[in-house]
Amino acid sequence: MKVIVADGSSRREEALTSFPKRSQPPHVGCYDLLKVWALRIVIAACCLKANTSFAADTPNSMPPVGDLPVHTALPDPLLTTDGQKITTREQWKQRREQMKEIIEHYAIGHAPPPPGNVAGRELETKVLMNGEASFRLMHLSFGPDQKLGFDAAILVPTGTNATKGPLPIFVQPSFFPMPGTAPPANAPAQSTNAPSRAIPRPSTLEDVANLYEAPLHRGYAIVTFYYQQCGADNRDFRQTGFFPAYPGYDWGDLAAWAWAMSRCVDYLESQSFADKSRIIALGHSRLGKTALVAGAFDDRFALVAPAGSGCGGTGAYRFNGKDHGGKEGLDDVIRKFPQWFGPGLLEFSGQTDKLPFDQHWLIALVAPRLFIAADGLDDNATNGKALAKSYLAARSVFSFLGVPDHLGINYRPGKHMLAPEDWQAILDFSDQYLRKLDVNRRFDQLPPEDQLH
Repeated sequence: MKVIVADGSSRREEALTSFPKRSQPPHVGCYDLLKVWALRIVIAACCLKANTSFAADTPNSMPPVGDLPVHTALPDPLLTTDGQKITTREQWKQRREQMKEIIEHYAIGHAPPPPGNVAGRELETKVLMNGEASFRLMHLSFGPDQKLGFDAAILVPTGTNATKGPLPIFVQPSFFPMPGTAPPANAPAQSTNAPSRAIPRPSTLEDVANLYEAPLHRGYAIVTFYYQQCGADNRDFRQTGFFPAYPGYDWGDLAAWAWAMSRCVDYLESQSFADKSRIIALGHSRLGKTALVAGAFDDRFALVAPAGSGCGGTGAYRFNGKDHGGKEGLDDVIRKFPQWFGPGLLEFSGQTDKLPFDQHWLIALVAPRLFIAADGLDDNATNGKALAKSYLAARSVFSFLGVPDHLGINYRPGKHMLAPEDWQAILDFSDQYLRKLDVNRRFDQLPPEDQLH
């Protein structure tokens, strides 16, 4: 039995805290609350410089949803809450922390800190694809008393297409358990959503490897895990996965699944085959939303690539749903999938235009790192115009930081699935900008507006 412990010297398990309170002082107006909150964010930024913790108390000063103003336009990421224009990189660093706090408080909830004690235990190894790839099934363990964990499969190219030296690597949560493994208690063997029904469940490890034939043949390694090991995709999620170990945190499933992606990175930091500067967050549909959250909050992801992520993902809420552009909207996702989010977002039912943020902020948080969104023009679950609006609104941040080419977008004909064309675009974008290969493809082209719906 082989046990490998990732270096966690800079991380520690912190004491659990109670849910952030949402009550506010009486007789305080929205404008005053925003001024107070903005001041606390400045103090928080100073705490960050001093490597001190401030996350536990800053959310308490944010206005309740009822006090937020209606804001029909997409909130400008380069304007502070008191209307000041961001003009320097240092100001952007502070604004970025401010945006993260807003998103945590009003959308995804607050995740626990990194556990700092990720260990990997090898369960199975195999050679696949006629010797072109190696497979390892690892159990990653961490958290209080090392009692948390999940199984992760690692696929590494070993044949003629393998590159020398450390490899770029995708971290992708999966809709399916690995063949031969049982799903966790309180979670089904696969999700009941449309994406998993559209994709045949792999019945052998060769089937798993074949799903990743394109990236493996181009010299990329893969880490993948069954997402519901980390938190069940249903309304009883708080009794499953990571949640019982952290009762004081108000995170939802998306944050928990994203937190698991970061634990994969913790492990990869101890692995010689992995290029730590070229780790890529990838996901499709609700797992595309997950990849977006992971990439926005974990700077170790050099490239973030959500596909078909729709409402709650890359599509702006203000351009999704009934009376906002069609397809699935904010009211729909919080009604059907409340487990995905923190409690703050549920309060915006019927009040989309009161959101103090929108999904372009998560894209902007990735800058100056690399980002590409992939969508199908005939996807019945995503609104192509809502993605285009987010892309255009986030572009100002990438341009401000001097890296406009680090933001990419790709549309293809077709429905709701992670299609070969999506893989082609993401791999081309990665080869061109992450690996600095000669690809020479454009990733800033939007279809005619009548095709975006």
